[in-house]
Amino acid sequence: MTEIVIFLEDIDPVVFFGTNNSLLDKIRCFFPKIKILSRGNEIKCMGEEAEITIFAEKFNELVEYYRKFNRLDEQDIEKYLFDAEHMKSASKGEFEQVIVFGTSGKPVRARTVNQLQLVNDYKTNDLIIAEGPAGTGKTYTSIALAVRALKEREVKKIVLTRPAVEAGERLGFLPGDMKDKLDPYLQPLYDALHDMLPFKKLETWLEDGTVQIVPLAFMRGRTLENAFVILDEAQNATISQLKMFLTRMGVSSKFIMTGDTTQIDLQRKNDSGLLQAMRILSGIDGISIIKFDERDIVRHKLVKRIVKAYENEEYGNTTN
Repeated sequence: MTEIVIFLEDIDPVVFFGTNNSLLDKIRCFFPKIKILSRGNEIKCMGEEAEITIFAEKFNELVEYYRKFNRLDEQDIEKYLFDAEHMKSASKGEFEQVIVFGTSGKPVRARTVNQLQLVNDYKTNDLIIAEGPAGTGKTYTSIALAVRALKEREVKKIVLTRPAVEAGERLGFLPGDMKDKLDPYLQPLYDALHDMLPFKKLETWLEDGTVQIVPLAFMRGRTLENAFVILDEAQNATISQLKMFLTRMGVSSKFIMTGDTTQIDLQRKNDSGLLQAMRILSGIDGISIIKFDERDIVRHKLVKRIVKAYENEEYGNTTN
C-alpha cells in the first residue's frame, strides 16, 4: 500500500474540487481502486503503487490544465484529463488557435480532439468525411473553415448542400413555393453562417453567389472549382447521389461531408451513400475519414447521455 499527499498551491479548492466536492467525486469515479481524501488545499491518496503513480501523473496534468485555462468542469475532466490526446493537444496550445472570429467577436475554435483533427486534416486533404453523433460540431467547424478560406481568398465561393430527405417528410406536402419548401431543411446552415458573418455581408454574398446554399439534387451537372463545398446530413444521400456529389469536385476545391450513420432517414439504411463512401474511400491519399463520438459532443451535457443511452439500446447493452 502506497500513500501520497498532493498540495494545491495558489488554487481555491472549492473551485477546483467543485461545490460539495462534485468534481473530486468525478475524478474518484475514474480511480475506483484508490482511496482519495481531501482536506483544505491537500488531498491524500492511498492505493497500489502502480495506480497511485498513474493517478499522480494524471492529476498533475489536470492541475496544469486548470492553471492554463482557469476553468474546470465535468466535461473538461472527461475530455482533457482522461483522454491522452486531448491533454497532449491542450498542453501544446492547439485548442487556443482561432479558426475565425464570429459576428459578436467571439472566437470559433476547435473544442475537441476530433474537431482539431478536422482543422488539421483540412491542410493536407481535399476531401474529408466527418461522421458521428449530433452535437459534435462537425458541420459548425466545417463552416468555420469554409468562412476562413473565403476570407483568406483560398477559395472563391462556398457551397453548402443537404439532401432534402428527413424524418419521412416529402416536400410536396409542405406549403409555399420551392424556396419555402426547402428553407427549413437548410436553416441550420444559415444559422451557422449568421454566427460567423455580418448580416449585410452574408446577404450580399448570397445574392451574388459567393455563398450558395442549395439542396443536393440541384448539384447535378455542375463542376465546382475554387470552391469550399460542404455536404451536410450526408447519411441521407443515396449511393448514386453521393457519387454524383463527389464527382462535382473541380480544380482547387475542398470538399467536406458530414453525417451521422445512426440517423439515416432513407427507407432502406443500406441505400445510404455515406456508409458505402466510408468503406470504399478509406486509405485513399488525399481523403481523411474522421469518426466523432460522444466525447466530442459540445451541446447540453444531457445530449451526451442521450446519445449513450441510444447506443446502449441499439447494441443491447443495459449497463451505464
